[in-house]
Order: sequence, then C-alpha cells, then structure tokens
Amino acid sequence: MKKVGIIMGSDSDLPIVKKATDMLTTLDIPFEVHVYSAHRTPVEARDFALNARANGFGAIIAAAGMAAHLAGAIAANTTLPVIGIPCKGGMMDGLDALLSTVQMPTGIPVATVALNGAANAALLAAQIIAVEDAELAAKLDAKRASDAAVVLEKDKGITERL
Repeated sequence: MKKVGIIMGSDSDLPIVKKATDMLTTLDIPFEVHVYSAHRTPVEARDFALNARANGFGAIIAAAGMAAHLAGAIAANTTLPVIGIPCKGGMMDGLDALLSTVQMPTGIPVATVALNGAANAALLAAQIIAVEDAELAAKLDAKRASDAAVVLEKDKGITERL
C-alpha cells in the first residue's frame, strides 16, 4: 500500500495534523509526518517532494497557516496529489491560509479541504490511494456506512423525543 506524507509548516500545527494521523491509523494506512517550512527549510521540503514517489508515497498532505505556501511549494516539486490543509490563526483567522492554498496557478494543482480539515484531508488521501486498492476502498465504504448509521440513529432519537 502507498504511504501518505504529511508535512506541516510548524510543530504548532500538530494538534490539527493529529486528526489526519488518527484517521490514517484507523484505516491502517502507513504515513510519515515531517516539519518542513516552505520559507525556512525550502531545500528539505523540495527534496521530500522530489523523492516522494520513489519513496513509496501515493499522496501528500500539507498543513500550514498564515501565508500557507507549503502545499504549493510541495506541489511544484511533485506530480503526486497534494492536499492542502489551511490552518486557522493569525490576523485573518485562517482566511489568508485558505486563499493561499486555493489560488494555485494552472499546472500546479492543490486539492484543498476546510480550515483545520485534517480528517477530511486524510480521507481524501485514502480515496486517492483506494483507486488502485480494493481492500482500502472496502474500508472506506464501510466507514461511510457506519457514519450514515450513526446519523440515522440520531434521527431516530430526535424523532422519538419530539
């Protein structure tokens, strides 16, 4: 099975990234987590991206706040799918990170999830990998069914109460 690379711009992003690692662990998807900055460690970030495919990765998640150039810097150096997690914080409370992540130039795509949307980033990475992994696809189908059952049980409870 392909691995998922998770890169965060700062260790302060770890509480957000933990939701992605938890989801990947639940789905039994191998992953690596690194702290690389698009601005402070551009060589290391570039090297990771350039070698990611050869190192067994199938998708990369990049979490960053404020200027949030990390996902774009990673995407500029690989043709693997890159998923950006814009992180809340700073003067614009994450709007700046969101805009930096979604406004990529033609030819350098970055998929983007909601502010602090690490669990969805992990699920999207899993769906990408599951295109060629039937066992993982079945796990994702089972998770969807389980999530739906939880909602329907809550609906039943509300209906009975009211």
